[in-house]
Formats: sequence, structure tokens, C-alpha cells
Amino acid sequence: MIEIKGLPKGSDSFVEAFARGLAVIRAFGPGHSELTLSEVAERAGLTPAGARRLLHTLVTLGYARVDGRFFSLTPAVLDIGYSYLGSLSLREVAAPFLEAFARDVGEICTVSVLDRTDVVYVARAEMRSPISRRLSAGERLPAHATSSGHVLLGYLSDQELQEYLAQAPFERLTEWTLADREPLAHAIAQARACGHALASEQLELGVCGLAVPIKDRAGSVTAALTTSLSLARHPLASIEAAFLPKLQEMAQQIGRGLAD
Repeated sequence: MIEIKGLPKGSDSFVEAFARGLAVIRAFGPGHSELTLSEVAERAGLTPAGARRLLHTLVTLGYARVDGRFFSLTPAVLDIGYSYLGSLSLREVAAPFLEAFARDVGEICTVSVLDRTDVVYVARAEMRSPISRRLSAGERLPAHATSSGHVLLGYLSDQELQEYLAQAPFERLTEWTLADREPLAHAIAQARACGHALASEQLELGVCGLAVPIKDRAGSVTAALTTSLSLARHPLASIEAAFLPKLQEMAQQIGRGLAD
């Protein structure tokens, strides 16, 4: 079921109908691109009657389509996400640095932010790469299985981090995924202490991620800068020495750009 968190339902500032509409949109996703009415109702935590009204509203507005018993979202939903992405100065500042890194080093480079249990990619650049996973702005990956996630989780408040870790165990994507609470908490603490995170084959076999935080003028972490590397091309033992200084310098440059 898609959980809705926010103000108490009795609050004058909480619009229940709007929250339910967003829950219907979030019911769709990887592996759930087409859903029946009952499936949407179950995943969104709604009654079938409530889900039906919201789905047909989305169809009328062009955000969803219906084919027989199955509903699916249309590309118009991307407009909602792009309104957010397009307003981010972070994306605009980071783009030329990412492109230069990808061109000069020949590896994927991304900027991501934390959204609950996921990292969301807001900018990326890459040359041709043997890495199978292709990500574009707006796409999500589980924070527990990514170097960017470990970095960003390390800068949560103690309460926020404990609430996150209380959801463990997380999905085990490879044999190396840190799905359990204790090893994941250790990796997050290490990422904060070291100022970077290395996640080898935790998301995808044969791929290692190296991430550093991007900090604004006040020193607050706003995002993570990551490069994803093929272990067939880069031995694990050499990755930090080869790429960490470049990422750290670039993160500082992006941070200075955000302060302007």
C-alpha cells in the first residue's frame, strides 16, 4: 500500500482529496505500469469507488489512459516532475560540470537528492558505457543500495536516520546489498565520517558507485555527486585514488555555483 504522510487529517491545511490523487499516481511504477481498478485501490489504500473517481479524473485530464480493465499513466505525468526538475538551480549549475567529467573521464556522472527511501536523479551525463543500467532525470533508485544514498542518509538528523533504519531489512538486490540494519547503519556512519561512500556491486553486479556530498554556502548537504564505474575496467582498489579527488573538486565547484 502506498503510504500517505503529512499533516493530521483534521488540519485545515491538509487536502485529503489531493493527497489521494497523488497516491493514485504513485501506485504506478516499475513493474506496475498497468493496473486494474482493484490493484490501484489496494496499492493506494483507497476504496474501489474512491480509486475509480480519481482514475477517471486523471483520464479526463490526460494524465492516465484506460484500456479495457487496465489503467496506465500517460507521458503528461512527466510534466509534473519536470516542473520540479526545471526549477532546480542545482540542475543548471551541475550540468556543465557533469558533461565535462563525462567527456574528459569517459564515465557516467550524476547528481541526486534523497526522497524518503530513494535517491532521485536530477542531472546526469555520460559517454558510451558498458554499464547496463540507464538512468535519466527523475528516475529513482533505492538509497540503501547506492553510494549516493549512503552519503545522503549520513546527513539526516539522528531521528530521521533511525526512522529510516527502522524499515530494515530492505530489498536485497545482489548478494552484496546491505539490506540489514546494522551493516547499513555502519556504512552510512562511515560515509559521513569519511565524506564519501563507495558501494561495490550493491545495486548491480560488476558496477561500483563512488559518491560525495554537494554542500551549499551554509554547509548543508543538498545533493550527492556520483560516478558509476564498471569493475571490468576499473579494479576496486584503484577507484578511490583515481576518481575521488576529481569528484570532491567538482562537488566544491558546484556548491560554490549554488552560492552565487
